[in-house]
Amino acid sequence: MNSLFAKILLWFWCTLAITLVGSAFISALSMNPGQSDQRAPASRLVKFQLEEARTAYETGGRAELRAFLETLDRIYDARGILTDEAGRDLLTGEDRSGLLRRARLGPSGAMLYRFFPMGDATLARAADDGRYWFFFIVPRTSLGPWFLTPDHLFFLVAAVLLCYWLTYHLTRPVAELQKAVERFGRGDLSARAGSTRRDELGDLARTFDRMAGRIETLLAAERRLLLDISHELRSPLARLGVAVELARSGDDLNSALNRIQRESDRLNALVGQLLQVTRAEGDPNSLRRDPVRLDDLVQQLVQESEIEAGARGCQLLYRNHQALTVEGDPELLRRAVENVIRNAIRYSPPSRAVEITVARRESKAIVQVRDFGPGVPEEALPRLFDAFYRVEKDRDRSSGGIGLGLSIARRAIELHKGSIRARNLNPGLEVELELPQRA
Repeated sequence: MNSLFAKILLWFWCTLAITLVGSAFISALSMNPGQSDQRAPASRLVKFQLEEARTAYETGGRAELRAFLETLDRIYDARGILTDEAGRDLLTGEDRSGLLRRARLGPSGAMLYRFFPMGDATLARAADDGRYWFFFIVPRTSLGPWFLTPDHLFFLVAAVLLCYWLTYHLTRPVAELQKAVERFGRGDLSARAGSTRRDELGDLARTFDRMAGRIETLLAAERRLLLDISHELRSPLARLGVAVELARSGDDLNSALNRIQRESDRLNALVGQLLQVTRAEGDPNSLRRDPVRLDDLVQQLVQESEIEAGARGCQLLYRNHQALTVEGDPELLRRAVENVIRNAIRYSPPSRAVEITVARRESKAIVQVRDFGPGVPEEALPRLFDAFYRVEKDRDRSSGGIGLGLSIARRAIELHKGSIRARNLNPGLEVELELPQRA
């Protein structure tokens, strides 16, 4: 029997049966013999039978005694024996001294209970003057009907059903958890126990759910990292191969080496961003929680991006009216804001400005970056921050983008419990980053 359900249920049923039978028999027979049980129902019954048998014998002799004992046997389905003080059966003359000896060994000699696996139960009572003993012998086959009534059976059935329900209540969450573990082991990382119980079994199920979620996050982060790197490294590696071939030809060695350097720096920056964001997603506890002056960070990035903006013929306008402090990883926040600014510069028309604003909105710190370019179609806005999504075919490649800037920005901001969104302002596109302000 390897089923926990069956073991618990059988244990409950056996315990219940033993308790019910024992308590019913004890209550019926008053199992503590002695003077304290003189008023117990069984003791009073045997005393009454003793007095009736004595009266029948003393008034009518053996004939009256036999009639009384036959009536007793017919009514109670049990046998009665009346003896004198020496243990001689007053009806048959047999020697019953063995019964008498065992009765006198009991407490106060008042009642005797004798149980054998294949024997009978005997109750004994002595007359108050000691002249007579009466033995009431209940056959083994009569024990059940004697002390088990329909009321007992009703409560027995009710208790059995309650035991079944309790066993089911205890083992059902274990079975559900086993199914969830089996699904998870087969590769279904979304498998959860989903228990709502508030006991130890519910705590166990919720612990498994947290573990499964953690493993799913780690594996998803690993897959995303491999996908991102394998997808985005192809183009820079191809350009590196072209630059190496040009360097080998010797036509313009310095130009080829500069191009190799640029592509190497670009690869290094891309891999660094992917690794940092993926590491933070896989282990949120590793995310730094430092106070960061967001206005100073954005101002520094504006200054660093002015050269790139000048090369594209646009300018950067930074607007800030107050100091704002957030909590998080300075490098991740830098990469998120920088990717949004560089994306705006990339699509800003020449001789137009890119407006960058830092402001407070209730308890949130807001960074808004707006360009005056063509914007994006409205249906493309919800997917603008998806990895590798391109509004137009080859748009990022023709403009020099890598296809991951806004995706990395979104993932970094969400790690800081913030949000990022975009909207068309006609003309241009505005990207808004929202972060919880540090208390």
